Amino acid sequence: MKTLVIGSGGREHALVRALAHDPHVTEVHAAPGNPGMVAVAKVHDVDQLDGAAVARLAVSLGVDLVVVGPEAPLVAGVADAVVAAGIACFGPSAEAAQLEGSKTFAKEVMASAGVPTARSFTCSTADEVAAALDELGAPHVVKDDGLAAGKGVVVTSDRAEAVAHAAGCDRVVIEEFLDGPEVSLFAITDGVTVHPLQPAQDFKRILDGDRGPNTGGMGAYTPLPWAPADLVEEVLCDVLQPTVDEMARRGTPFRGLLYAGLALTSGGTRVIEFNARFGDPETQPLLALLASPLSALLHGAATGRLADVPPPIWKDGAAVAVVMASKGYPDSSSKGDVVTGADAAGQLDGVHVIHAGTALDAEDRLVTAGGRVLAVIAVGSDVADARGRAYEGVAAIDFPGAQHRTDIAEKVSR
Repeated sequence: MKTLVIGSGGREHALVRALAHDPHVTEVHAAPGNPGMVAVAKVHDVDQLDGAAVARLAVSLGVDLVVVGPEAPLVAGVADAVVAAGIACFGPSAEAAQLEGSKTFAKEVMASAGVPTARSFTCSTADEVAAALDELGAPHVVKDDGLAAGKGVVVTSDRAEAVAHAAGCDRVVIEEFLDGPEVSLFAITDGVTVHPLQPAQDFKRILDGDRGPNTGGMGAYTPLPWAPADLVEEVLCDVLQPTVDEMARRGTPFRGLLYAGLALTSGGTRVIEFNARFGDPETQPLLALLASPLSALLHGAATGRLADVPPPIWKDGAAVAVVMASKGYPDSSSKGDVVTGADAAGQLDGVHVIHAGTALDAEDRLVTAGGRVLAVIAVGSDVADARGRAYEGVAAIDFPGAQHRTDIAEKVSR
């Protein structure tokens, strides 16, 4: 099977790496790609938001499967263009991708499907915002209704901060605060059959102790030894399958990766949000532990034959990802800083390095090119072992202004 992965971030590098190690895959292509992908894939230049250009590239390469990684191309309809060109595509249509593209739409789907979630209000004016904040009380949860690259959410007890965030968005969803730990549960689906993956947990805040502003994710680990034993079955029955069934009922079947962000509250499991693609950085440790061939799952979902593909099988042990970000992130990002030690880190036992915001400069040196620069992934016998290996890898890498959290998976490792 020939595959083409669309995107240039850490999630896409992890997908490319997994497909390159898949015995059923003969060629892996990536576009626009990043320097880390070059070792395992042929990289091509393309505008990932241009569906026609992506479809032309897929046809010219003669690929059997296109995997669209980021949310923006999905919402822009890139999957639709690829399918129209006669090529199987893993990723929902533009209509179905509104599960992530509009939090209001996602709330409507959840209400129709009977999916447990936070009480909320959609607001477009200052008066509506004030009324919602009054009704729900603090802590305030204010979400940009549209795509915001993982940074469109403010959770605060400061009303002024909540109001200011809302004022900077065209439309916001204001929700009740959900207590309890957060869990990410991904599922691969063809619009009928749903194969859940094992749960993971990520760390959104920039600083240790879950302090500072939200980011796209500063680290993640899997599995979750503390999670309820029946969590996956519960979420499949109460969240994932009902949502997939509701999307089919609406005439917009969801094919691809359905990501449920969950809160395990004192009142039960609740959905925080849906995403329409693999999450970053949870994808990196999940794929590091996936024993099943990834191509069969993705192609089965893309072609409506997922029922013929066995559910995913997982390796023993655990995996931990630690993200290294550039100076100034998440408010800004420093670009062009030389990165050293990435190759050395990738040679450590059980460790590999995933590129996200990297590039090559005029002297062919690896440099920073985005906020989240690299993720160090490690596999170990348990979370503590994997965590130790991951931070050994982090210690081998350096670039000016590098920042990372030191407490990823720390509580689980004690």
